[in-house]
Amino acid sequence: MISSSRAQGGAIALFVLLWGSAGIFTRIGLDHGSVMAMLILRFAIALPMVIMLGHFNGGWLPPKGQRLLPAISGLLMIGLYSFFYFETLAQGITPGLLATILGVQPILTLALTERRFSLTRVAGLALSLTGLILVVYQSLIVSRLSVTGLVFAVAALLSITVGTIVQKRQPVGALQGMPLQYSLSLGLFILVSLGLGQEIRWENTLGFWGPVIWLGLVISVLAQLLLYRMIRSGNLVNVTSLFYLVPVVTAGLDFLILGNTLAARAGLGLVAILAGLWLTLRKKAA
Repeated sequence: MISSSRAQGGAIALFVLLWGSAGIFTRIGLDHGSVMAMLILRFAIALPMVIMLGHFNGGWLPPKGQRLLPAISGLLMIGLYSFFYFETLAQGITPGLLATILGVQPILTLALTERRFSLTRVAGLALSLTGLILVVYQSLIVSRLSVTGLVFAVAALLSITVGTIVQKRQPVGALQGMPLQYSLSLGLFILVSLGLGQEIRWENTLGFWGPVIWLGLVISVLAQLLLYRMIRSGNLVNVTSLFYLVPVVTAGLDFLILGNTLAARAGLGLVAILAGLWLTLRKKAA
């Protein structure tokens, strides 16, 4: 039991660390290439890897009759979410404001999936959201409120929320569904690029290829598999509430990698996030 608990805790910590790094690498990559270039190349790198992993784990395509839900969840939480997320940042919305909007996901998930829930869980989620705002406060006050960017951010929130709920209900394992999901997402990016005339541009520099390879292999394969494992085995509200820790990791990496200092209020925000998560997770959902 102890070893199982430690393994689960280690998987959660690794997921939060990896997922938190995605925003930093995305921001660096966008300084050296367009949104569509990053998305297409990222999933072109990830797709062969998930096909290979699926092949060695009993099959890389869901059985006939079980492909609809993986396809829908993949298009929502991978294809559309990634597109809206990248476009939000490209429109000038800061990672802090985007993180705050996405921080509504656990509360929205609670409202959509649980008919009965305790006030303690609601209070915990609200406290964590308040802590999140404190952590990203500096980014919030310098945000350029682009209407288009805000629309993309809300679309990203709805995509990942509904996609996560559908993913919870799909009958096949992650490695059986991911090749189909990534194929559809890659096809979506290519169609959007061609249909809307989206620019595909990049620099052949480490500043572009480093983030793309990291996002393609580490985030889209390892971190995504960890997320799917948690969704399959855990309560959705509990799993999505872990995303409150992601901006904390991002802020820390922002300081270590990019040299942006952390305000004192960020420490208070971290305490509020941890306290809120404790309230949320200490009891099972009603």
